[in-house]
Amino acid sequence: MELDDPGRIPAPHYETDRANEGPAATEFEARIESALGRTRDWLLARQQADGHWCGELEGDTILGSEYILLLAWLDREQSPIARKCAAYIVEKQLRTGGWAMYPGGRMDISGSVKAYFALKLAGHDPEADYMRLARQAILAAGGADAVNSFTRFYLALLGQISYDHCPAVPPELVLLPTWSPINIYRMSAWSRTIVVPLAIMWAYRPQRQLPASRGIRDLFLREPGEWPPLRCPGLSTEHGWFSWERFFHRADATLKWLEARRWRPLRRRALAAAERWMTTRFGHSDGLGAIFPPIIWSIVALKCLGYDDNSAEVRYNLDQLDALTIEQQHTARLQPCLSPVWDTALALRALAASGSQPDDAPASRAVSWLLDKEVTRLGDWATYVSAPAAGWFFEYHNEFYPDVDDTAMVMIALAELGCQDNSVDPNCRAGAEARAASTVENALRGVSSPAPSLRRGVLAACERARKWMLAMQNRDGGWGAFDRDNDAEFLCRVPFADHNAMIDPSTPDLAGRAVEALAMWGQRTGDAAIRRGVDFLRRSQERDGAWQGRWGVNYIYGTWQALVGLAAAGVPSTDPAVKRAANWFLTHQHACGGWGESADSYEQPESRGRGPVTASQTAWALLGLMAAGLTNHKAVERGIYYLLDTQREDGGWDELEFTGTGFPRVFYLRYHYYPIYFPLLALSQFQRAKSEIRSHKSVVQAH
Repeated sequence: MELDDPGRIPAPHYETDRANEGPAATEFEARIESALGRTRDWLLARQQADGHWCGELEGDTILGSEYILLLAWLDREQSPIARKCAAYIVEKQLRTGGWAMYPGGRMDISGSVKAYFALKLAGHDPEADYMRLARQAILAAGGADAVNSFTRFYLALLGQISYDHCPAVPPELVLLPTWSPINIYRMSAWSRTIVVPLAIMWAYRPQRQLPASRGIRDLFLREPGEWPPLRCPGLSTEHGWFSWERFFHRADATLKWLEARRWRPLRRRALAAAERWMTTRFGHSDGLGAIFPPIIWSIVALKCLGYDDNSAEVRYNLDQLDALTIEQQHTARLQPCLSPVWDTALALRALAASGSQPDDAPASRAVSWLLDKEVTRLGDWATYVSAPAAGWFFEYHNEFYPDVDDTAMVMIALAELGCQDNSVDPNCRAGAEARAASTVENALRGVSSPAPSLRRGVLAACERARKWMLAMQNRDGGWGAFDRDNDAEFLCRVPFADHNAMIDPSTPDLAGRAVEALAMWGQRTGDAAIRRGVDFLRRSQERDGAWQGRWGVNYIYGTWQALVGLAAAGVPSTDPAVKRAANWFLTHQHACGGWGESADSYEQPESRGRGPVTASQTAWALLGLMAAGLTNHKAVERGIYYLLDTQREDGGWDELEFTGTGFPRVFYLRYHYYPIYFPLLALSQFQRAKSEIRSHKSVVQAH
């Protein structure tokens, strides 16, 4: 049932489900059981021999474009792999001529300029129809003048502009002490891994000069010295006599003035420190930060420092790019990173919810694989946090950068393996503490069947992770991804902060997931950490009842995870915050029964909850509504029917939309397994909840 007034706060409404009685109930349950079986088979067929899963992680064309630009700097732009990447870029061109960050999105100027430049370098004729169309679209959107800071560095690398037209990134940043309000550890983890090699590049200013015919002066509207100043998107205008934005722009001009006069007394020491910092973090990692941008810049930085193409360090980084490349017969595309820990934890959750037991061979292999990925070394997070190493990262290897999201998801997956026998009614929030207390016992009792050592490993790893997560809680009660209290918002005014990810503050989706994981592993709902997490969620809820999602698109994702966290913390379904959120879901259900939201909502909050319906977002909404106590609501039944009606014969769902978020307004993701394990999780939890509700009613009636 959809409600017309999004400001209304309805009481949870348990409508009678026509599928609960008679032949219709049998048919409905049979359809769910059949759907679960097909999806389980799909997922199990794709489990790797060692127990893990890893689906494709798809980004937009900037990955292939930047790879070609790097290859061009290395004088390899005509290589077979460059030509295949170029062919893929052509396939993704919009009808209007440019390139977008996600399907259905508008043209992105920085991505389009890089795509056009990459195609030109790879040998595409600038007078071909699609190239002329691209050029016209780019010029109409502001030309190369409007690109962001990182794109400017690529243009400088290939001789299109001077480094004077890029923001200053002095390597002396690495020397700033940790007590300084400005230092690399006050930046987000992903930003610092980009900034350090970029600072080496800025100091050396490498450049390859290209013939004019292969350059992109045809995209310039004005001379680079007249290009508009760089600015982080979405920031409010500062008022008053002092402005951080003016301060940093003046600092940028001062640094360039000093650089031009070669006044840099600490440069040699700074470069040595930056090199040491960068190369140290190559170890136990799939490249610096285990993500695409720092790997690219690391190669440039190493070459600036004099490393040979055949050196172990350069070869190592090129190998990481090869590992991210999916090469086909005529095209090639790159992933921003690999997601095996995340995929394995979510696959394990979905299988556990659908009936897998810990002593099943697939589950046991997955548990063992996850335990092997536990972090055992201190990383950057330890700069401001005193706690033993623990937790999990996202990729195959990334020991310096465990994150709260993956750690929480692994903890939840390991706990849920033992939840199948938990008979507490999921819609009775008074039982939350009982569920939390019994979850660990249930999980470990199940795991103990195949191997006592596995049981001990799960217990020890999750206890370490619990303590680490408590140590990572921010002062405001929430959690960020990689660091604690990484919330120096003034740093977002730095000119090179226009990638919109300079800091890593608390977000509702991470707070909800962290609270859920802690509650599952014995943290009592009355504990200070849980209370502070709940208080953060209450403060961050928006007026219409939704929460924004930082790592998934967008309000559907954030609202789902916040509701699950509140439920795990024992907040009852009658609580106004829960009712407002449930109402938000009810008012944004589509006529077909599903839910969908476009990444447009990050720039246009008024479009929240609107977009093409997807299986993954429908599953999130269903999980959120069930956490809010509305398992019996007609809207949930309609959502379940939508999933059943749109499932493919092979057990999967079609989903081309990008429902993952890298950097809001800047970079989005399509997790190819999202329309597999999230629908499986939602259908399974619905099936189990209905069964438990019926059992609970039978017990009540018997008494």
